[in-house]
Amino acid sequence: MPERSLGSRTVALVGPGGSGKTTLAEALLHAAGTIDRQGSVDSGTSIGDSSAEARARGGSTELNLLRFDYLGDGFTLLDCPGSAGFAADGALGVAVADIAIVVVDPDPERAALAEPMLRQLDAQSIPHLIFVNKADQARGSMRDLLEALQPLSGEPLIARQIPIRDGERISGFVDLALERAYQYRPGKPSELAEIPTELVEREAKDRFRMLEQLADHDEVLLEQLLMDEPPDLPTVLADLARETRDTLAISVLFGSALNGFGVRRLLKALRHEAPPADKAAERLGAEQGCASVFKVSHGGALGRLAFARVFGAPLEEGTELSTAAGDSIRVGALFAMQGEKANKLRRAEIGDVVAIAKADAVGAGEWLGAAASTPPAPEVDLPASNHVLAITTRERKDDVRLSAALHKLVEEDRSLRWEQDEALHETRLSGVNDEHLAVTLARLKRRYGVAVDARSPAVGYKESIRKSVTQRGRHKKQSGGHGQFGDVVIELAPLPAGEGFRFQERITGGAVPKQWIPAVEQGVRDAMTKGPLGFPVVDVAVTLIDGSYHSVDSSELAFRTAGRIAMSEALAAAAPHLLEPVQRLVIMCPGSATSRVTSALASRRGQMLGIAPREGWSRWDRIEAMLPEAELRGLDAELRSLSHGLASYTAAYDHLAELNGKLAEDVVHRELEPA
Repeated sequence: MPERSLGSRTVALVGPGGSGKTTLAEALLHAAGTIDRQGSVDSGTSIGDSSAEARARGGSTELNLLRFDYLGDGFTLLDCPGSAGFAADGALGVAVADIAIVVVDPDPERAALAEPMLRQLDAQSIPHLIFVNKADQARGSMRDLLEALQPLSGEPLIARQIPIRDGERISGFVDLALERAYQYRPGKPSELAEIPTELVEREAKDRFRMLEQLADHDEVLLEQLLMDEPPDLPTVLADLARETRDTLAISVLFGSALNGFGVRRLLKALRHEAPPADKAAERLGAEQGCASVFKVSHGGALGRLAFARVFGAPLEEGTELSTAAGDSIRVGALFAMQGEKANKLRRAEIGDVVAIAKADAVGAGEWLGAAASTPPAPEVDLPASNHVLAITTRERKDDVRLSAALHKLVEEDRSLRWEQDEALHETRLSGVNDEHLAVTLARLKRRYGVAVDARSPAVGYKESIRKSVTQRGRHKKQSGGHGQFGDVVIELAPLPAGEGFRFQERITGGAVPKQWIPAVEQGVRDAMTKGPLGFPVVDVAVTLIDGSYHSVDSSELAFRTAGRIAMSEALAAAAPHLLEPVQRLVIMCPGSATSRVTSALASRRGQMLGIAPREGWSRWDRIEAMLPEAELRGLDAELRSLSHGLASYTAAYDHLAELNGKLAEDVVHRELEPA
């Protein structure tokens, strides 16, 4: 393929999972003449979704980059995953795009699935339009769909087309701007036709409604409408472009990506209405000669690649740039991406999206600039990483490789986390949901050859005491030669919740020499790592009050052992009880699901703190609650099932609470029973 410029405009394809974004990307490439035959997601022949994980799942698991030219203009498509588990991979790409196409299903009952993305685009002031896909399968009316979508958007929706029906099937459309009718032809451009007689009156009414909406921001057009003067076509098209570019209104088009219906009309809208790169640069605060890195990728033949959009000035291989941290890097080879295929470039033009090799010092969300002063990272709304698994390698020899592989996967995926929990001796992997982590583990095995077993992580139970006790601990051992002797008396008392541990001494007369008092404290701490119920001990105060020693046999080890014995026996006698960690939850959900969500929380021993409207969102609620950590398992999946996949939550540790009765007995039994 000969080297050429990619052009300057970037289009993000966004929307709910299953709406057909990747199919639309294929249709756009085919209609533009970039590919001879439109690939299929179902058959695994699409340019996008070409990874093994995406093929196995039958849907996007990562951001796909595609490019095409149309009537002399160049475009880069960012095909963003729609499922919540993989949404983070496209979030930064959307932030640097010129325009987004929100792909939705024609069913009005599924309209709400688009609300999170519409709200995010509004918040980021990113120009966007709506493409109603699978219109040939629509059962309800487009008018009902628009009525369902309008409350979800912060800006007015402008219907640009009305459907032509052949019975129950949509067979074409009337373009309200052009005042022309078109009949669909599978795999071919739509054919110009006469406006059906039964639609003439509706076309006039709906077109006037569209013009009224445009006139809200055009005084000249408003005056023409008041004077019953028909506006000329250039005025209407210019207003549509301006309303889109300035995010004053959202155009709505429809079609069928699978059959190519309405795709060329969408291409023309992009060509005339997508703003140039300088608008995105202005929105992001990009300076002269900057590149915004929105994705990092490992694992391919080219090694680590940083995907970036170029602003301000062209970028060439070998250019010296700076990171926000002040590190200087020399840009490596530049590549234009078409799915997983890479074509080498000598130069990237303003607005181009490229993959940069050897940019190891920069990560996703960072800028490369000609100076140390670079814009702040785009603010994006990432899904919370609430789903946690404890993982162990199946072969011990993979332990070292696991750490390196997880580091690379986390660098690629900003919603993925991993940590080594020293207290519970677990390697923990956190993601958005079960699907997200399942794909991550599959990728871990395929790319890096590391197979792991996964299970639910342990809950961080603790134990404390209810009463004070005084306890002696003596360690005496004689085995020939020097023996071991340590003798201590301690007072053990409970502390208020959250106080942790306190150790002090009131030794008089040198009953325990000062050099061995730290050893006693260490012995006490040793006993606290696993109390009589089997869990770490918290919120206790220990005072060393007496003891005795032997001039020959006493030692640091002997007093450490004596301290441990005294503490172990004191804990058992001080009415130990179990404590469970409690999380503070903030749940965002549609108001229609609020009662179901609160019932689910109650069934999980949740304590409601309050319900309030979600700020800036119509018909959504913000729920605050306390929930035991043990009850978080499966919560994400349950909330999604109760809210058509829309509810989400964040959780943070809040406090330890006493656990009694059968639940406590079951926990202790599981901990103390033989492995």
